[in-house]
Formats: sequence, structure tokens, C-alpha cells
Amino acid sequence: MQPSSRTRDITPFLVMDVLEAAKKLEADGEHIVHLEIGEPDFDTPQCIKDAACRAIETGETHYTHSLGLLELREAICEETWQRTGRHVDPDQVIVTSGTSPAMLLCFATLLEHRESVIISDPGYACYANFISFAGGVPLPVPVYEHNGFQYTREDISKVLRPDTRGIMINSPANPTGTVLGTERLQDLAGMGPAIISDEIYQGLTYTGRSPSILEITDQAFVLNGFSKLYAMTGWRLGYLIAPRRFIREIQKLAQNLYICAGSIVQWAGLAALKEAAPDVEHMVGTYDQRRRFMIRRLREIGFGITTEPTGAFYILANARNFSSDSYRLAFDILQQAKVGVTPGVDFGANGEGYLRFSYANSLDNIAEGLDRIDRYLNG
Repeated sequence: MQPSSRTRDITPFLVMDVLEAAKKLEADGEHIVHLEIGEPDFDTPQCIKDAACRAIETGETHYTHSLGLLELREAICEETWQRTGRHVDPDQVIVTSGTSPAMLLCFATLLEHRESVIISDPGYACYANFISFAGGVPLPVPVYEHNGFQYTREDISKVLRPDTRGIMINSPANPTGTVLGTERLQDLAGMGPAIISDEIYQGLTYTGRSPSILEITDQAFVLNGFSKLYAMTGWRLGYLIAPRRFIREIQKLAQNLYICAGSIVQWAGLAALKEAAPDVEHMVGTYDQRRRFMIRRLREIGFGITTEPTGAFYILANARNFSSDSYRLAFDILQQAKVGVTPGVDFGANGEGYLRFSYANSLDNIAEGLDRIDRYLNG
């Protein structure tokens, strides 16, 4: 007996290769500066932790509605209204154990066998695997540094097929920090396929704002969650907003796959939406300070940054001055400079020649890590 082809064909997440190698070096006594992982270095705000403790103490430890706690779904709808001006009904919200299960529910419900979804290249590494696992076909569309790593209608039209059911967007984006403006979103929404919008980094913008696809159309699928904005990565809480006609099918799938998201975590998420705004404001201001420092320092070292990223907490920097093999360069930097960075090829073939740097670390650690890289690459 062998593992199924659907699991054999899933590609590894290369950033985890870097992280695991870094952990081995740390176990051997080395000090590693981590600029590879997209995980907030902040502790979860106290108001969120307190809400989880209250939920335990008051016995909120049982199954919830399969769509999620009504109170949480109502709060998500209120936050969505305040941010986008779009009314969403609580029955259009499916609360999930992280945003990744929401993605699986979305693709499994939307796609028939071998139907296709447009994804950007470079883009978040897991999109293609989720689409393939759900029986679909990912169609990568190259996006380029000189254009701010943004889709164009012309490039999408070159690969669009009659069976294309969706266009995957991520704004603010991993790994590029790109933010899609309203005109670009309108252009994409007018192409025909459904828009599947990963908005997990909404709220993490530093110049202007990042519009939601819901400001353009109410027929999109929106993925979001609590991990990035509220420093809740380990809590595993996300949600999907979907058009009404898909909800019952998504709900049935959710009931079978995981019954409901964790009850305690859902009460914590409610507190995040209602009480954690001051904590978020502090974190966003700190990220922006780190972003500006990292952009300047990377350019001084010799990395290329044509368009400054204005969202999320990543910089995808052109490393071709040093190497066109991003995987080898990332491991050379890890072994020699003792700094973890992510190879651009992890995010698609068009990411080759780039490295992703995360500024979800303290300014002191970022400065130390970049100084080490500078000494290694420039002597």
C-alpha cells in the first residue's frame, strides 16, 4: 500500500525547511535571528486571554452552532460593515479552526473536478495545493516587480479558461506586501469568475488603506481570521464569508470535517473584535517602524526593492545581485550568517531570485539579522 496520489503530489512548504534547519542549529547552541516566519512576535492581547479564561470558568466548553457562535458571527458582520460599508448576514459567515480550513471548504464547494482557479506567481505557497487537493487545477499568472507584483487583466486573459471558476487574490499580500487598490479590484471582479479574496492581513496597512473585495461585489468569497492582526496564530480561528447560495453546502461539509470551531477560542475572538483595538493600533504602528527600517537597510545591503510594500509584514526583495538560486542562498545565509530567510521560489517559479524577509520580529533582532547578512554578503 502507498499514500494517495493527492497527498504525494502536495509540495513541501520550503519556509518550514528553513525553520527546521534553524531549530537544529539552535539546538546545537547557535543564536539564530528569525526573519523567515510570518508570525507576530507580540503576545496575544490580555483582553483576549481573559475572555478565553472566562469561557472556561463559565462552562462555555461545548459544541457551538456549526456555522459558529451567533455572537461572534454578528460581531464579524458588524466589523465588516464598519470597514467596508457592506451588509453581511450572520448566516453568510462560517467560523473555522483557522483560515486554512476555510480555504478548503471554499475550494471544495466551488470546484468540480479539473475546474481551474487563477493564482498569482509569486503567491502564498499553499493556494495551489489546496486547489489541487479539492480536485481543481491552479493556473499561475506571473506578477512582476516592476508592476508592484500586481495582476493585470491582460496577463490573466492569457491563461483564463472556459472552466475557470475563480480568481484568487490576497491583499495585503504574502509574500510581497502588495495592496490592491479599488480600481484594480473592480477590474478583476469584472472578468467573470468568482473572486476568492484572502484578507487575512486586512488591517495591517501602513500607507492609505486596503479595500476589501466586498466593497466591489457581494458575490465574492472572503477568507479572514484572527492570527495576524490579533497575534493569535496558535489559537486557530478564522472565517469564510460566502454568497448565500453556497452556505448550506459549505455548512454540511464543515459539519462532517470538524463539527465546529473550538468554543473557547470563539469567545476569545469575540473579545478581539470588541476590545482589542488599542492593542492592534500599537502593533500596526510598531510594524510600520520596522517596515521602514527594513526597506532602507535591505537597499543599503544591495537588495532590490522597486515598489515599497505597504501591507502585511513581508518584503520580497530582489536578491539577484547575490544569487539566482534563492533556495541555496537562503541556506547559505542560514549556515553562515545564522539568519533565517525564506527563498522566493517557495512562492512560485516567478519568485526565483528573490528572498522574503519578515518584519514580525523586534527592531533590535531585525537590525542584528540584517547586519549579519550585510557582513556575510559584502564582507
